[in-house]
Amino acid sequence: MTLSHPSVVSLVEVAAAVIMRPDGYFLLTSRPEGKPYAGHWEFPGGKIEEGESAVDALSRELYEELGIQVRWAYPWITRVFTYSHATVRLHFYRVVEWEGEFFAREQQTLSWQIADHLTVSPLLPANLPVLRALALPPVYAITNVAELGEAAMLQKLEHALQQGLKFVQIREKTMSSASFRWLASEIIERAHASQAKVLLNSDVSLSRELGADGVHLTTAQLMSLTSRPEVPWCGASCHNAEELYQAEKLGLDFVVLGPLLPTLSHPGIAALGWRRFAALIRDYSLPVYALGGLWMSDLAIAQEQGGHGIAMMRAVWGDQ
Repeated sequence: MTLSHPSVVSLVEVAAAVIMRPDGYFLLTSRPEGKPYAGHWEFPGGKIEEGESAVDALSRELYEELGIQVRWAYPWITRVFTYSHATVRLHFYRVVEWEGEFFAREQQTLSWQIADHLTVSPLLPANLPVLRALALPPVYAITNVAELGEAAMLQKLEHALQQGLKFVQIREKTMSSASFRWLASEIIERAHASQAKVLLNSDVSLSRELGADGVHLTTAQLMSLTSRPEVPWCGASCHNAEELYQAEKLGLDFVVLGPLLPTLSHPGIAALGWRRFAALIRDYSLPVYALGGLWMSDLAIAQEQGGHGIAMMRAVWGDQ
C-alpha cells in the first residue's frame, strides 16, 4: 500500500486487501527499496483517491500492484493507525475471488502466510492487530447442555471438532458449580487436543484456573468494566452501537452482535436484521460475529455484510 509523507499530519484513507485462499492462507507483500518502511511486510492496497470508493480503490491498486482483477471482495474491519508522517485509516477487505496470475509489478516480494505460523518479518505496525483478528475462526460455537444433556453435548462436540470446529464458548447458566467445572474441564481438554480455542462465559478467574483460552463477557460485564480482563482472548456480547463502542474502547479481540433473527433464547427481543447489522459495524475496528437464528448457510451472508463470521448455539450442533 502507498504511504506518503505529507507536510502536516492528516488522515489518509487507505483500502487494504486480505487476499484469501481456500486453505486459509493470505498474501503479504514486502515494500521495495526506495519506499517508506522498505522491507516491511504488509497487506497490499493503497490510498483511496478523491471521489473513489474503497472497493474501487482496492480493485485499482491490486491491478496496478499485482496484475489481478478482483471478482469478489467484502468489507471486514477498519483500523486507524498513526505513523510519524500521517494517520491512516485502513479499510480492510477480504478478497476471495480474483482473475489473473500474481505478478509483482512494483518489484515487491510476495509471500502466502497463515496467521498462526507467520514466517516473514518485520510487519508494518498497523497490520499487527489484523493478523490477530485473522487467527479467529469463522464459526463460534456456543454450548447447549440445557437442551442436549452433558453426554450428548460432549458427543456432538467431538464430532464437530473432527469436522474442523476451532472456537467454542462454554455458556451454561443453569448448571451447578461442580457440574460446570467438570464439563468445562472436559470441553477444554478435548478442544485443545484438536487445536481449538475455548472461552468461558463471564467467569474470568475460572477461565484462568482451568486453562481456557479466555473469557466471553456478558453485556452487563462489558458495560461495567474500565479495562480489559487479563486473558489471552476476550470477546463480548453486544446489541447496539453503545456496547460496540465500549468493546472497542476496552480493546477486546472480537464481539458477538445480535440477535439477527428471532430466537428461542431471546423471546420478545427485536431482531436486528441484516441491514441494521451491516450499518452498525460499518468501519468498525473489531471482528464481529453475527448471532441469532442463524445456520451454517448464513456464513457467507454475514461476511458479505462485513461480519467476521457467525455464532450459533443450536444449529452448530445439529443432528449428529
